Amino acid sequence: MRYTRVLLFSEGFGTGHTQAAYALAEGIHRISPGIHCRVIELGNFLNPTVGPLILSAYRKTVSTRPRLVGMLYRSQYKKSLNRLTRLALHRIFYAQAKRVIEQLKPDLIICTHPFPNAVVSRLKRQGLNVPLYTLITDYDAHGTWVNPEVDEYLVSTPHVKNMLMLRDIPPEYIHVTGIPVHPKFWERGNREALQTELQLKNMPTVLIMGGGWGLVFSKDLLSKLAARAGDIQLVFCMGQNEKLVASMREDPVFQHPNIHVLGYRNDIHKLMDVSDLLITKPGGMTCTEGAAKGIPMLFYEPIPGQEEVNSHFFVSEGYAEILDSPSVIDKWLSLLSDHYDQVSNKRDQVCGRRSPHLDPNHCASKVMEMLVAGRLPENHEDHIKILADQP
Repeated sequence: MRYTRVLLFSEGFGTGHTQAAYALAEGIHRISPGIHCRVIELGNFLNPTVGPLILSAYRKTVSTRPRLVGMLYRSQYKKSLNRLTRLALHRIFYAQAKRVIEQLKPDLIICTHPFPNAVVSRLKRQGLNVPLYTLITDYDAHGTWVNPEVDEYLVSTPHVKNMLMLRDIPPEYIHVTGIPVHPKFWERGNREALQTELQLKNMPTVLIMGGGWGLVFSKDLLSKLAARAGDIQLVFCMGQNEKLVASMREDPVFQHPNIHVLGYRNDIHKLMDVSDLLITKPGGMTCTEGAAKGIPMLFYEPIPGQEEVNSHFFVSEGYAEILDSPSVIDKWLSLLSDHYDQVSNKRDQVCGRRSPHLDPNHCASKVMEMLVAGRLPENHEDHIKILADQP
C-alpha cells in the first residue's frame, strides 16, 4: 500500500497562488505526514524559457497599466477561458503536463490558478481519471476558475460559495475552507526574541509590503512615513524589485537607523509578529496572512478587479482600512506614537474573533476530511488513463 500523493499545480502570476499551494501542502503534511505533496508552477517548470517572459510582460502591465488589467478582469468576469486560450495553454505550455502526471501518479490534483486548472480539466476530458480540486485564492469567483470537470471547489468565504452556486455549481461540491496560509502564520512568535533576531528595535513598527513583485508606492506616502522615523520604526519589504530596493537604500530620505529597506523575504511571518501595522497591496494571500496574524492593515491603491474585491471583504470584516487619503495614515501614525495601547488591544481583539473560514488551518483540515471520507478513487493503480492529445 503506497502513500497517498497530492499534486498541487500553480502559476507565477503574482506570488500568492504558489504560496497558497505550498501552505496547503505543508498543512496537509503536518496533519498527516504520510501524505506526499508536490507543488509545481507549470509554466516555469515545463517551459522555463517562454514562461518567465510572459510573466514579466504581465508584471509590467500590472505595474504600469492597472486600469487595463481591471477592464480585462471585468469584461471576462462571467466567462470561462475561451477555446483559443485553452488550446494555446495546452500547446505552448502544458503539452508535457500529461507526462508529468503519468510520472508522479497523483491520487489528487489541486490547482491554485485558473491556467493549470483549465489544462487539467482538458486532460480529464481526454480521459485523465484523477480527482481535480480547485482552490480559489481570492475573495471573488471569476469565471476563469470554473470548469465542468472540477470535482470539488475550495473557496474563501460563504459569499464566494454563493457566487459559484449562481453559476449552477451544486452546493455539495463547494466547500468554504478559507485560503490556506503556511503553518508559520498559525500562531504568534515572541516579539522581543524576534526583534533581537531581526535586529529591530522595541518600538512601534510599521511594515510596508510591495508584494512579491515589489510594486511601487507613491513618493508622497513614502516621504510621509520616512518623516516619522524618529518615533516609529519602518520596515519596507519591496519583494523582488531589486532596482527599487537599491534606489531606496541610496536615497538620503531612507537613511535613518529606524528605517529598514528589505528585498524579497521568506520570513514575512516574523516581520508581521514584530510589526503593529501593515501597509500593503490587497493580494488575497497577503490579506489572509495578515488576518491570521491579527495585524491591522491599510490597503494601498487596490488594482481594479480581484484586489478591489479582496479589500472590500477585509474592510467590511474590520481587518483593514483603505488608504485613500492622507488623514488615514495620519490617524494611524498618531495612534502608534501617542496611543499605542489602542493599536495593541485592537490586534488582540481581531485574533479573538476570527471567523471560522479565516482559521488558518481550516483548509488543510477540510481537505483531510474529504480524503478520509473517501473522495478519492479506491483503485490507486488505475488513475492515469490519458488519451492522446486532441486539439
